[in-house]
Amino acid sequence: MKVSHKLFGLISVAMFSLFVLTACANETEEETVAETPVELKVPVAFGTNLPSLGDGILYISERIESLSGGSLTMTVYEPGKLVAANEILDSVSTGKINAGYATAGYWVGKMPAAPLFSAVPFGPDAAEYLAWLYYDDGMDLYQQMYDDAGYNVHVLLAAIIPPETSGWFADEINSTDDLDGLRMRFFGLGAEVMQKFGVQTSLLPGGEIFAALEKGAIDATEFSLPVVDQRLGFHKLVKHNYFPGWHQQATTFELLINKDVWNGMSERQRMTLEVIAKASVADSFAHGEALEGAEIKRNVTEFGVTNHYWSDEMLAEYKAAWLEVVEEQKADPFFKKVWDDFSAFDEEYKYWSSIGYLPRPEPPN
Repeated sequence: MKVSHKLFGLISVAMFSLFVLTACANETEEETVAETPVELKVPVAFGTNLPSLGDGILYISERIESLSGGSLTMTVYEPGKLVAANEILDSVSTGKINAGYATAGYWVGKMPAAPLFSAVPFGPDAAEYLAWLYYDDGMDLYQQMYDDAGYNVHVLLAAIIPPETSGWFADEINSTDDLDGLRMRFFGLGAEVMQKFGVQTSLLPGGEIFAALEKGAIDATEFSLPVVDQRLGFHKLVKHNYFPGWHQQATTFELLINKDVWNGMSERQRMTLEVIAKASVADSFAHGEALEGAEIKRNVTEFGVTNHYWSDEMLAEYKAAWLEVVEEQKADPFFKKVWDDFSAFDEEYKYWSSIGYLPRPEPPN
């Protein structure tokens, strides 16, 4: 029931967004002709063949020309075809390319606060994340992070996906002692948590994970939603899939646009991008939610996967380690600023989230 309430809100945003876009598209021909056409060439960090995770940008690229009256077009380039995924931010900022699609957590080596805008361990689900980003200080802080670090980019939130799985393992994990010494692919701030338990973490691109597991370069992995992990074939090599994804209850994706290009657009072009990006956020979340149940069931019935739910004791240990990581990361002033801002929002939001929704149902047999 909780999911349906949130989907209703997101779908309402999408309907409103499309209404506004239709109005934009019906502007006079003279106004359209007066605009300078802009082609956004967008390299992506994730293959567009990956549902919800990678194809969110296609929602925008397939509609932007029609909805802008032809003044905006977008060409999407698969990972590595134009620039490498880890070069997207720098390339957009310098003007080598005029746009890019990625997730902010990839830039943690450049800006310690960046992962707070992509996925927060034990943090917000999609509903709370969007509330903070859109209706509190989230998006302003997000843009400020890039500005203060000297990046010449404008950021738009372009997608959000549901919780990820917590990891794929060859053997059962019955205590945090079982994690010690494992080599594991892990993303973002969650990797800092896993390191507290002796896990050797690495951030491999999605397309390299299967081969690393197969060759024994890593022992375990997390990556994305069940439907995405299934497409990448992890179930063929490791059969124990753990939930919940405490490290990524929601994950956001960004459309970065070179700021000179953004400032050179007409007000109508900028509004079109802002509104279609919001519609894409709603679509990506709904798409992800729609796919997961069938894929989890298929993993069990067809592929022999065993699903596990972390014990309360292990979740408590993960959370305690996460709070240690937070204290360490707060040495960075901007991380502290963002964390304190979100924490204040979260404290107030809990008055609502703690009583507003029905409990989750038990899993079916």
